[in-house]
Amino acid sequence: MGKKIAFFDIDGTLLNHNKELPVETIQAIKDLQKNDVYCAIATGRAPFMFEDIRRTLGIDSFISFNGQYVVFEGEVVYKNPLSTEKLQFLYEKAQESGHPMVFMNNKKMKATEPNHRHIAESLGSLHFDYPAIDKDFYQDNEIYQSLLFCEGDIINSYRGEHNGFDFIRWHPLACDVLPGGGSKAEGIKALIQAAGLETEDAYAFGDGPNDIEMMELVGTSVAMGNALPETKAAADHITEDVDEGGLVKAIYEVGLLK
Repeated sequence: MGKKIAFFDIDGTLLNHNKELPVETIQAIKDLQKNDVYCAIATGRAPFMFEDIRRTLGIDSFISFNGQYVVFEGEVVYKNPLSTEKLQFLYEKAQESGHPMVFMNNKKMKATEPNHRHIAESLGSLHFDYPAIDKDFYQDNEIYQSLLFCEGDIINSYRGEHNGFDFIRWHPLACDVLPGGGSKAEGIKALIQAAGLETEDAYAFGDGPNDIEMMELVGTSVAMGNALPETKAAADHITEDVDEGGLVKAIYEVGLLK
């Protein structure tokens, strides 16, 4: 088998439902690396949100912010920050509507207001602390992703007024805000090129709506048993639930390990 590259989502794929990294998964990643397979993380998280996971797995390649900040073997190979001007327009609308935001670069995140339940609950579901407050953080830093906190179909009003951004809901109270057309797929293209490989050499494993475009791009895609129906529909293979060892089983089923 020639050189391959495998992309792994974090929540519900590498991490189980308790946000734990199973011992079997750690061993499988290390076995892949010994088997001449590049291993990369593909996530909506910021780089500082998964440093411990990268360190534990020995992974130095990743697609973060759903494709907006990409690193191959420790080197930044692609950046796609949000427009400061468009972000200011969005922030003004969010302020008027009473919806807090969080601004994120590759090193830190800052919230626009303190002690808001929506921020605490949604970030708490990922086991992250409440960010420090700096409502002007976006003005002096490259922002690769923002979080907008609102419920239900309210997000559609933002989509109609801010077509320069894509809005992806990841929690009942929170949406990712990305540059229009930005996705894990675009980040994967940049990383595959940096690795000197082709899309048919790439494998992707995931469970969420932000994994669909990368699954449609790579040569071989696997949806976890706990994946959403639309994610399963986009995948070449469906494995078992993450809590049933689905990821490790899939790695063997698609032939990356024998």
